[in-house]
Amino acid sequence: MSKLQKIRLIALDSDGVLLNDTYSPVIERFVTKHGGRYTAEVERGVWGSPQLAAGQNMALACKLPWSARETIAAFFEEREAYLRKNPVQVTEGAEELLATLRETGARVVCYGGRTREYTFDKYLGHLAEYFDAEIPYVDVNDFRPGTKEIVRDIFRYEFDEVLFVDDINRVAEVTKALGAGFVGVPASLPHNFQRAEMEATGVRYSVDDIRGIDLELLEAVDEELAAGTLWSDRA
Repeated sequence: MSKLQKIRLIALDSDGVLLNDTYSPVIERFVTKHGGRYTAEVERGVWGSPQLAAGQNMALACKLPWSARETIAAFFEEREAYLRKNPVQVTEGAEELLATLRETGARVVCYGGRTREYTFDKYLGHLAEYFDAEIPYVDVNDFRPGTKEIVRDIFRYEFDEVLFVDDINRVAEVTKALGAGFVGVPASLPHNFQRAEMEATGVRYSVDDIRGIDLELLEAVDEELAAGTLWSDRA
């Protein structure tokens, strides 16, 4: 039996929430290496965008004479070099969080910008029992940020029945516009701008560590979604 009044689905971002962030450090390194200046606008235009859009935006930021496809290919080469010293790892506390979410009775799905085989099966497959048996993972690369599609097209819920947990403010903006739930885990490396942007968006619930997402916090979000007050009186 569900312990929540309203939330029927909890959607967790992969990179930056369940897995360590191995993208924004490479974006910052790539942009500065190629003569660009890493700003909030660059971060917003690249991180969380479909791959070709990200490539185009990096090419523009660095004034590169490359196509979007050439730029994103060079970016992934840079990321492979980065991963040799900084491998993808499951975030500390991920299994504890998933066990907590299972207690709520809500369905749980993971989403990200790479294929299921690359992201979910490879790095999170050992935790598959905690995710929805029918749809454990959604690849949102072609329709980022994917909020509307996950809620309506894939799971067919109302927006206020779904809670998203993400490290990017763009997802917070979309969930606010649609009336879905959101808990932020704002990316907080020295070059990131996500914490300040989430504050400006009016994110009410955020944590520095996913181990801070407990039943008490989930019930608080659930109550506000049920009352329609989660995004009220916010900028």
